[in-house]
Amino acid sequence: MSEGQGPAQRLFEAAKRLLASLLATGETRLRLAVLELEEERARLIGLLLLAGLSLILLLLGIGVLTTLIIVAFWDSYRLTAIAVSAALLLGGGAGLALRVMQLARRRTLLASTLKHLATDRDLVERDREATRHGERS
Repeated sequence: MSEGQGPAQRLFEAAKRLLASLLATGETRLRLAVLELEEERARLIGLLLLAGLSLILLLLGIGVLTTLIIVAFWDSYRLTAIAVSAALLLGGGAGLALRVMQLARRRTLLASTLKHLATDRDLVERDREATRHGERS
C-alpha cells in the first residue's frame, strides 16, 4: 500500500472537501446578506422620500386646517379653538412618535440571513449529536 493512498491522505482529502463545503456555504450566506442589504437600502431610500413628501403635505394641510378652525371661531371661542387645535396636534404628534419608536425597534435587517445561519447551525448540531450517539452504540 503506497503512502499517497493511506489513511492520512484520505483524512487530508476529507478535510479539504469539508473546508471547500464550508467556504461555499459561507460565500452563499455572504451573498444573501449583501443582497438583503442592497434591498433594504433601496427600500429605505424610497421610504424616506415618500415620508418626507407626506410630512410636507401633512404640515401644510394641518396649518391650513388649524387656521380655518381659528378663523371660524374667532369672534366667540378663539382661545378655545386655539387650545383644542394645539392639544389635538400635540396628542397626534406624541401618538405618532410612539408608533415610530415601536416600528424602529423591530428587527428586519438581515432577518433572512440570520434565519438561514440559525438553520445551518441547527443542522450541524444535529449531525454532531447523531455522530456522538453513533459512536456510543
